[in-house]
Amino acid sequence: MKPKGIKKNVSKPIADYVPYLLAQAHRNVHLRMEKLLKSEGVQVEHWRVLEILSDREGRSMGELAEQVLMNHPALTKMLDRMVANGLVHRLPDPHDQRRVLVHVTDGGFELFGRLRKHADKYNQEFTTNMGAKKIDKLKSLLEELIEETPL
Repeated sequence: MKPKGIKKNVSKPIADYVPYLLAQAHRNVHLRMEKLLKSEGVQVEHWRVLEILSDREGRSMGELAEQVLMNHPALTKMLDRMVANGLVHRLPDPHDQRRVLVHVTDGGFELFGRLRKHADKYNQEFTTNMGAKKIDKLKSLLEELIEETPL
């Protein structure tokens, strides 16, 4: 028996693989989040960058790439567009002039506030649909999975 929510055209053997189920869940969540953020003209990855930089602390490219789950070349291209749009800027690290830190601008922080509302709404939908106990358990299991499956 296929797990609930698996598309009918997916064969049973692949639906038994946890990595496949995680990939499908990620795809569904990502596409839904994309729809929510489309009204702001940004992608999910833009939200991740602004969410991480919202503490107003700069991040190195390496730190940011790891935290937003992107490779360096893709992040660099995206940040170039975000700089051009006035959402972030790059400054030399005051403690190490060889490093560059990415910071959110006031305009980026303003956009972040709007994006946070969409993210909070979607997060609340999850909690409402699945229930707080299941969400807490899911978070715990995902955190454990992340810890147990290093890159």
